[in-house]
Amino acid sequence: MTAKLNVNIDHVATIREARKTIEPSIITAAVICEQAGADGITVHIRGDRRHIQDRDIELLREVVTTYLNVEMAATEEMIGIGVRTKPDAISLVPENPNEITTEGGLDVSGNLETLKPAVEKLRDSGVFVSAFVDPITSQIDAAQSIGIQQVELCTGEYAEMTLGAKAAHGEGSVRAAREVERIRQAAVHGTSLGMKVAAGHGLTYRNVGSLAAIPEITEFNIGHNIISRAVFTGLYKAVEEMIGKIRKS
Repeated sequence: MTAKLNVNIDHVATIREARKTIEPSIITAAVICEQAGADGITVHIRGDRRHIQDRDIELLREVVTTYLNVEMAATEEMIGIGVRTKPDAISLVPENPNEITTEGGLDVSGNLETLKPAVEKLRDSGVFVSAFVDPITSQIDAAQSIGIQQVELCTGEYAEMTLGAKAAHGEGSVRAAREVERIRQAAVHGTSLGMKVAAGHGLTYRNVGSLAAIPEITEFNIGHNIISRAVFTGLYKAVEEMIGKIRKS
């Protein structure tokens, strides 16, 4: 089965918020992605609202016809938004207000008491719950133990090994291959527990193929690279190209 692609459109909102204006439209971006063949739309609503705003979630819920995945921290405020707007899925992620982007996976095993009631509230409201975790067996086990239905494996380390000078260096290639195997084993483990397995973080047109070849990974969440490509090719074409890379594997 070919893995699905959810396009993260956060950085369309980043451009909009740079001027605190109404364009580019996050809704138009979502529609174009769907028309180009994306299987879903992903956004991350942060505590500091640096890009996605509350109203964006409400409008996307009305407009998105494929699959709406909202990333958020497991705070009382955010869980309230999730319960109220009811996206198709909520992905629980770690959040540091000083970070540029998400830095590694959520420590599920170390925060069970906080996460379990959040997961229960979301599931009771009919929302599918995912967690963004490092490809570590203990984290996947912890997620499954509190009712999380999907793990999204953090591919950040793999992505680092495939960029720039590191990619050209022999040792970098070896380390990237090892990380692919670590991700594969984590995906197999998650599937064996009856969970769905997704992947994302730092993935590009150049490096997604190795992970798309892992059959246990059924979904990718990719944003920055697609939006960067869209600056030169247009969003429709950029989404089409990423879908092609995933399906080719």
